Amino acid sequence: MTAATHGPGAVGTRGPVKVIGAGLLGASLGLALRGAGVEVQLADASPQALALARDLGAGDIPDPADTAAPSIVVVATPPDVAAVAVIEALRAHPGAVVTDVASVKAPIEEEVLATSRPAELDVSRYVGSHPMAGRERSGAAAAHADLFAGRPWVIVPHAGSAEDAVLAVRTLAADVGSAPVRMGASEHDDAVALVSHLPQLAATLVATRLVDAPEEALALAGQGLRDVTRIAASDPQLWSTILVGNAAPVAAVLRQLREDLDQLLEPLDRSAEHGPDAPGATGPLAQAVAAGNRGVERIPGKHGGAPRRYSEVTALVPDEPGALARLLAEVGEEGVNLEDLHLEHSAGQRVGLARISVLPAAAGPLEKALERRGWQVVAP
Repeated sequence: MTAATHGPGAVGTRGPVKVIGAGLLGASLGLALRGAGVEVQLADASPQALALARDLGAGDIPDPADTAAPSIVVVATPPDVAAVAVIEALRAHPGAVVTDVASVKAPIEEEVLATSRPAELDVSRYVGSHPMAGRERSGAAAAHADLFAGRPWVIVPHAGSAEDAVLAVRTLAADVGSAPVRMGASEHDDAVALVSHLPQLAATLVATRLVDAPEEALALAGQGLRDVTRIAASDPQLWSTILVGNAAPVAAVLRQLREDLDQLLEPLDRSAEHGPDAPGATGPLAQAVAAGNRGVERIPGKHGGAPRRYSEVTALVPDEPGALARLLAEVGEEGVNLEDLHLEHSAGQRVGLARISVLPAAAGPLEKALERRGWQVVAP
């Protein structure tokens, strides 16, 4: 099959690509590849999930009697069954490169390689990988063709992976808009424990405190609480398998977090007992917040580049259809690039706050332009 085209350029992935698992990642990958003109074959243990992904346009359900052999097989199952699916794919498709997109890598790699020791499998065709993309919603209904755009896609070859297989997976990642990054399995698992699995647990623990919270307290909730707890709405079954699969690295970062909490409790207990002016109470709390500032500053900026400082322009947006779209369109008409956008809107309010991040030099002119256009700009 010839390389398909996507937009103005050509993609390097040659189909068919077989996607095993028709959930969020699998269906999103199918949509992205189909949008680029690549043939996609779908497989899933659930007939309903498979039919939904097909009907959404993520791929076709192939007829086993009349189906071209896939060039790449992507295993997009939960982590606890990914290794078995990889092994089965290597056996069933001896000419295909096989990758899995599970969010833990070392346990899967170990199980696949252990099976190959009697030389029954050609594991040189296996390359683990993990797109750093997702949503708090799961299933094919939440899939989106742009899910991987601009996101890192970690390529995790083992010592015996063939370089042409590594290149095929790297090309696949790039063709759906991701930025490929090469890492070892243990290095990957340590990294995602810190930047993905710990945030999930932190959000979950904060949200758990709300279960029995008084209604009067919840009525005061602002954007900060929504920001912190957004990912707490994730799929419990999926996340339990992810956390168990990456247990040791996750436990390590949780213990570090527990030490940080203990260091916060000491000055707080001192203040509660002796008052806010108690010696040694304020300093540790200020140091903790300052350390958090430094950590935030290290988070990469847009497109994975170096962090950049932006200025915020805040405008009041009426709670009515089309208001936000009009604001963003007018920002574009002024020739200003929107670097980031945060919305704050509490229940019962007739207006929301749109915090528009722009380059510092653009902030002043944009404020004046929006005021001329009738928007109420909130002073910083």
